[in-house]
Amino acid sequence: MRVVDLGCGTGELSARLHHELAAGETLGIDRSEAMLARARPRAEGGLRFEAGDIAAFAARAAYDLVFSNAALHWVDDTALFARLTAALRPGGQLAVQMPANFDHPSHLVAAQVAGEAPFCDALGGHARAGRAVLPPEEYALLLERLGYAEQHVRLQVYGHRLAARDEVVEWVKGTLLTDYQRRLPAELYARFVARYRERLLPALEDTRPYFFTFKRVLLWAQR
Repeated sequence: MRVVDLGCGTGELSARLHHELAAGETLGIDRSEAMLARARPRAEGGLRFEAGDIAAFAARAAYDLVFSNAALHWVDDTALFARLTAALRPGGQLAVQMPANFDHPSHLVAAQVAGEAPFCDALGGHARAGRAVLPPEEYALLLERLGYAEQHVRLQVYGHRLAARDEVVEWVKGTLLTDYQRRLPAELYARFVARYRERLLPALEDTRPYFFTFKRVLLWAQR
């Protein structure tokens, strides 16, 4: 098989795919040089990594598998899936996982804080609302319109037992809030996180442990 992993991060899943599928060639693509620095030591015969932007990804009948884990939600482009489909050979497969927890307080509060001064001015009005992720039934329709012969789309709720509600802040700092961290000066980002914590915690049930529910869309399709 010829495989591409879009938004490969540290390359851990790219390497696992490469070995478990006995792929002839696997390419991991990520725009973060910090992530690629961690991924490149995993490179070996047939497995390689390179810098690239998912939003600009384009190929023609080049891959047997287009794979992406927790990356496509950063791309707000309805034509993206058409390009991914064009990259597949006949009989090729698409396998994607995307976070879909944007209606949870952990995400809603971040957008609200982004609308407050002084963050709003510094962000130029940007607020990560998660509009790039569709309801699962819309992905099913999209895959049908793109001509896939088989598909499986589902919404999965993952439950995470955290010691307390405070840990939700640390969780989101490693996911959603990275977008704001890239856009804000360090001092202002620290204030953003403090304000986020101040507004979020009262919106969460004060239990120990705290059961944090997180929704994800998982889809697979074959041409």
